[in-house]
Amino acid sequence: MLGVNLRPAVGRFWAPVVRGLVRAGVTADAVTLTGTLGAVASAVFLIGNGLLFWGALAVTVFVLLDMLDGALARARGGGSVFGAVLDSTGDRAADAAIFGGLVWWFSGAGDNRLLVLLALLCLVLGVLTSYVKARAEGVGLSADVGIVERTERLILVLVGTGFTGLGIPYAVHVALWVLLAGSAVTVAQRFAAVRRESRGQQLPTSPPGGASGRPAP
Repeated sequence: MLGVNLRPAVGRFWAPVVRGLVRAGVTADAVTLTGTLGAVASAVFLIGNGLLFWGALAVTVFVLLDMLDGALARARGGGSVFGAVLDSTGDRAADAAIFGGLVWWFSGAGDNRLLVLLALLCLVLGVLTSYVKARAEGVGLSADVGIVERTERLILVLVGTGFTGLGIPYAVHVALWVLLAGSAVTVAQRFAAVRRESRGQQLPTSPPGGASGRPAP
């Protein structure tokens, strides 16, 4: 929910940059790719090698481009369907790289199996959070609820990672435990919303000779 509230402020912050990019002919898709590749590279090569503070800082910078690309698309007359898919895919790739970097570090030189488990569980729940919403929207429902969406997820994991890199003990432990609990609640909230909205609705029956009426994911 923080993402919705922060967008106006971020939009004002990026406004001069957006105007300059429009004049330079830069597209929103190019910004999306730059942000995604930068975040993935920062997570893999910095967080994955134990440079937790610098990795969290670098990922944060590139993640901010996620809001810049939307503003740029609007300034150029509106986004495209391809751009929306690219943006969502880039978000999932960046998220996976962040948690994957933590898993790689703490399963090796970082030597903390508990953090490996927490990072993996947070990654899975993050994927489920996004998937439930996407699947619901695919059948005409809405699941836009939850106490921990992507903005909150990134704030928790990056702040915890960065503070750990500065030597603050148990910062990433606390962040991942909070994220784990919040993500589990969010998945439950989204399932509850889908159940409430779908009450009484049925999927279309499959055509003769087709497979089951339940569409493939």
